[in-house]
Amino acid sequence: MIRRGNLDDVALLQTIGRKTFDDTFGNTCTKEDMRGVLDLYFNADQVLLELQDDTDNFFFFEEDGIVKGYIRINAKHACPLESFQSRNCIELVRLYVLKEYHGAGVANELMNFAIDFAHRNGFDTVYLSVWEYNFRARGFYEKHGFLNSGIENDFPLGSTPQTDYWFVKELK
Repeated sequence: MIRRGNLDDVALLQTIGRKTFDDTFGNTCTKEDMRGVLDLYFNADQVLLELQDDTDNFFFFEEDGIVKGYIRINAKHACPLESFQSRNCIELVRLYVLKEYHGAGVANELMNFAIDFAHRNGFDTVYLSVWEYNFRARGFYEKHGFLNSGIENDFPLGSTPQTDYWFVKELK
């Protein structure tokens, strides 16, 4: 089941957010940089602020009372891809699954939900940023019809420079 996040989910979002982000990127930067990023984006005040924002959408994949992954999707920023700025775009900001559930279909369910959410809310384009060396995620997004724009997005983790690529999917 996929359910919308609410104000009771602050601790849950902190826990799953920190765990999945660290599992994905923990070996790509220094421990100090990772700690700083986690403290910045997953502190209780920041998470509460995001969950209180009606335009910021968090959804959790939950099965048998266990949360296995989540997405964050919103239209807070104009699409960074110049050729899509006139389109009605929404950003898939995060799609993370706990590593023990990789390969169990959780990511597919969350992605299908995100695309359906975009359709239902009148968006015609979904975009996202993915780390250049996260080949597993890149392949997953391509399997779901996202195209790599080739446009780079600097996404440093603290003082560790990293580069993402913008991926885009036009909805029919």
